[in-house]
Amino acid sequence: MTHLLVQHGLIILFALVAMESAGVPLPGETALIAAAILASQGHYGIEWVIAIAATAAIIGDNVGYWIGRQGGRTLLERWEPVARHAQRVLPPAERFFERHGGKTVFIARFVAFLRVTAAWIAGVTKMPWWRFFLWNAAGGICWAVAIGLVAYESGKAAADAISHFGLYAAGAIGAVVAAGAVIVYLWRRRSSRRPGPSTAPDEAP
Repeated sequence: MTHLLVQHGLIILFALVAMESAGVPLPGETALIAAAILASQGHYGIEWVIAIAATAAIIGDNVGYWIGRQGGRTLLERWEPVARHAQRVLPPAERFFERHGGKTVFIARFVAFLRVTAAWIAGVTKMPWWRFFLWNAAGGICWAVAIGLVAYESGKAAADAISHFGLYAAGAIGAVVAAGAVIVYLWRRRSSRRPGPSTAPDEAP
């Protein structure tokens, strides 16, 4: 099973990233991370992992864009409750994408929910394709490079820790990281519950 996964991993990577980008909620970013870690172990070249992920992201997003542009409004208007909601939401969405569509498409590549929906929304709001394509390509390339290299280097570091210090040491490192994440979470939660400064009006003299 592992051999088959390694043998066809790049094909799986392309399929998952492309389908997620087109609007299907699949773990495309997880596939990129897994492929980059396998590359750190010598199974693939990291440059191939990055190139395939970026290409799949760009192609998938463009498929999602054209689906949204050609049939998105028809789909939204098919059911009356959805159509009424769309009539309220679409005009401000169109104005927003007219002003901030490029930045939104770029940033969406790094946000899980937006990564699945941004291309559709850009198509439904009829964002100019050339503008969508430029920002989408930039986002897809930056995303693939950033996530791929981070996972690649992390995978190498984990493998080195295991080989030099043993599995227990690697597990201890993971426990420390997890404990740090819990401490940060509790600290943020406590900070959010602190009462703000009093805003009561001053008493009259």
